[in-house]
Amino acid sequence: MQKTVLFVLVLLLSVSLLGCSGAKQDQANKAPSQTDTMAQKDISTQVADFGEKLSMVSLQAPTDIVAKSIQENYAAYVSPKLMDAWVKNPQKAPGRLTSSPWPDRIDVLHITKVSTDTFEVKGEIIEVTSVEKLNAGAAAKKPINLIVKKIENRWLIDDVTIINDSVENDAIIYLNTQYGFEFSLPAGWSGYTIVNDEWKGLAVGDSQTSQPVETGRMISIRHPQWTAQEPYQDIPIMIFTINQWESLQKGTIHIGAAPIGPSELARNTRYVFALPARYNYAFPTGYEEVELILLKSLEIV
Repeated sequence: MQKTVLFVLVLLLSVSLLGCSGAKQDQANKAPSQTDTMAQKDISTQVADFGEKLSMVSLQAPTDIVAKSIQENYAAYVSPKLMDAWVKNPQKAPGRLTSSPWPDRIDVLHITKVSTDTFEVKGEIIEVTSVEKLNAGAAAKKPINLIVKKIENRWLIDDVTIINDSVENDAIIYLNTQYGFEFSLPAGWSGYTIVNDEWKGLAVGDSQTSQPVETGRMISIRHPQWTAQEPYQDIPIMIFTINQWESLQKGTIHIGAAPIGPSELARNTRYVFALPARYNYAFPTGYEEVELILLKSLEIV
């Protein structure tokens, strides 16, 4: 009888010790390893350093200048695949959209391990004006998701998604079937009008009073609040044939007296859609809103 009682006590003690050991093992498995902790620290630093470069890339510059700026400022932080995608289509890259506010930094909120060499980072782009820059505040916050991968023993950003909360669900669509493009306009543009005009290309050396050697369509989308007394910034789109655009780039023709020419927004197989030089030189009401619309809203159809 005593042996039976002793056997039962030993069995119970063994089960108890085994359960404690299993619980400790489960806790150890759930806790991040030292390697993961170090990786997350390196990734957080990489994302923060990348965020400090955003204001250096002005997305309103001509396409070739934006592409060069992306390479100069982002090469140390992003993968070759992502760099190649942004250089080919600079409008997809993050950067500075307006003179103020501007992106000041990325605050990292959460890092999740996806696989051995891949982590997902959730954060916020903090935009500031001169006021917030002084007091470390924020004029605006934009959620951003980043995929960071270990490539050739370096943590590099391989994908970026910016969630633009300012995009309205009830956006107004301007569709131009003649030339094959559309604009997504904020709801406040409901009731817009279209102003048709013409651009004129002069031969090199000709004065502004000379006869044009090339002409083309210019369409302006006009805000419903526009008046002659208080103009609201138009959305101007110059339309070139591929041959006309190539002539402009080669310097065979020029448009206007500005030292710089129109900047390309997008193109399809027949036409190039461009922004006039110095279109907002007077900084009328709404010019910053139009900068954002021009950057993200033109789609080829």
